[in-house]
Amino acid sequence: MHVPLQSLGYMSVKQNISVNDRVIVALDVETVQEAKSVVSELGALANFYKIGMQLQFNGGIDYAEQLANEGKKVFLDSKLFDIRNTVEKTVERISNMGVTFLTVHGDKPVIESAVRAKRNQLQILAVTFLTSLDEHDLRDMQINMSLEDFVLFRAKMAISAGADGVIASGLESARIRQKAGSQLKIITPGIRPQGTARDDQRRITTPRQAIEDGADYLVIGRPILTAVSKTDMLRRILAEVREALQCRQSAQN
Repeated sequence: MHVPLQSLGYMSVKQNISVNDRVIVALDVETVQEAKSVVSELGALANFYKIGMQLQFNGGIDYAEQLANEGKKVFLDSKLFDIRNTVEKTVERISNMGVTFLTVHGDKPVIESAVRAKRNQLQILAVTFLTSLDEHDLRDMQINMSLEDFVLFRAKMAISAGADGVIASGLESARIRQKAGSQLKIITPGIRPQGTARDDQRRITTPRQAIEDGADYLVIGRPILTAVSKTDMLRRILAEVREALQCRQSAQN
């Protein structure tokens, strides 16, 4: 059930993030050349990019480092999940790439290992539950908690393990914000502006809804990448984020 953050009476959220930084453009494309084309088209309008596994295995690791060197912020969405030593050594290497965010699975030993190994500006984000999954998938894994309770459980685990933030659907962000206050950044994928396709996402929210409910950052790929004009779509999303932030601020005052 969606519960607006305002109704929870809890509005402790990150305020010192520029509007442009709040929208992370997902470079979910096949090649680095395609990614470069998107970055060139969006120009100064976009400052934060996500590079996921699809691109990482086709030159995306080197491109992530290049983007960081060019002054862009980079979210490396690797979803690391391995033994402690492997996670630590991998995070040590990534810490030298200049990227800002890195995802790991939300298991406590994995988070702790990543947090222990991070250096420089790298921040560790724990994945709670993929937005392409729902309660039926929890049942398939023999987990008998509600989806919301499970996500909250993972968020609490992320706090205790020292994570900088969590990846969570906008449908759960209000409850996470209520429990975590400003201890965690909330990064929300599965964002679909009004009138755009759901694709393979099940737990979706609009940019406005996610921001009003406490998300700090939105990860948006296909609605921008498949738009007739990528810049027009991004401007529309940024305007919606700006309006949502104003409403959130008004609710605090």
